[in-house]
Amino acid sequence: METMKPPMEVLYAKQLNALRSHDTGAKPPNWLMSPRAVRDFILGTDEPLSYEGESIPITKKFYGDDVLIERAIVTLAGNRGLMLVGEPGTAKTMLSELLSAAISGTSTNTIQGTAGTTEDMIKYSWNYAMLLDKGPSLQALVPSPLYTGMSKGIITRFEEITRCPFEVQDVLISILSDKVMNIPELSDGTLFAKPGFNIIATANLRDKGVNEMSSALKRRFNFETIAPINHVKMEAQIIESQAKVILEQSGVHIEIDRDVVEILATTFMELRTGETKEGYKIDSPQSVMSTAEAVSVYVQSAMTSHYYDGRPISMDRLVQNMLGAVVKENQKDANILKTYFTKVVKERAKEEGLWGTYYNEKKWIK
Repeated sequence: METMKPPMEVLYAKQLNALRSHDTGAKPPNWLMSPRAVRDFILGTDEPLSYEGESIPITKKFYGDDVLIERAIVTLAGNRGLMLVGEPGTAKTMLSELLSAAISGTSTNTIQGTAGTTEDMIKYSWNYAMLLDKGPSLQALVPSPLYTGMSKGIITRFEEITRCPFEVQDVLISILSDKVMNIPELSDGTLFAKPGFNIIATANLRDKGVNEMSSALKRRFNFETIAPINHVKMEAQIIESQAKVILEQSGVHIEIDRDVVEILATTFMELRTGETKEGYKIDSPQSVMSTAEAVSVYVQSAMTSHYYDGRPISMDRLVQNMLGAVVKENQKDANILKTYFTKVVKERAKEEGLWGTYYNEKKWIK
């Protein structure tokens, strides 16, 4: 069955199968792969692996701090939860999906944190028709992703945990400490977590309206901060690989223009850091100039050019879509982008061909 966004265990099924077939390392209880194989799945290998007569390349899926990946994997093998924090668009969710897919074989056992998340969404709820008919029973109980994770011994992902009210967050304290969930409605109402259970939570450092976690809950997690990409070539590589996958899933089979990708990556990097590659200071917009936003800009621009112009990605479409990404928080950010073109892009346009074409599209920035 085709899906718009296949889970990681489906998208990378061949790589996972190849790694498991070659995995000889020690596995923590109920893990499908050893920590070394999990690391190789996320960071890639130099040589492809043979599986069922095919040579399967194990691609790099996360770009950043490789040692952070090792620490995250070891955390999940222990008794503490893993908390991934960072700026929006730094691939926290993607990393949690990759870890869950490799360790437990599923990345869809997920709680989505919102301001409306309640305790029963985290622990369990009831089928009220059965509850009224036969009273409290396991048959009437509706398991939550957390309940499922504990009963099966698999990873539970908790997205945007700080979006939840703090009293709801604190439901996790005793579960992370004792690996036990009490169900007082049942006579034998104690659920003991099976080996392999753990929680991967994510938190956004810049989101408005978040709820501070209690110190007691923080102590039950190991925190790993995922920093934004700080290298243009690496960011360009991410944009190229992710844009290719998204476009193919959308039925748009076109070549990725690496020159356009590098200009896009350079623009986002410089606006995000407030410094050009020549060392000049510039203003940064309030909007989050993340790698994920850059991928979205490239995909939208390529699709617009493909469907409306019948041609590969063009600079006018790139600037049009970039404007929508930059001017989100404050209309004044349009002036920051215009100044960037007037001072930085204009100077580069004197010597470098594609930068000149890029500069000529400044007319779209109103």
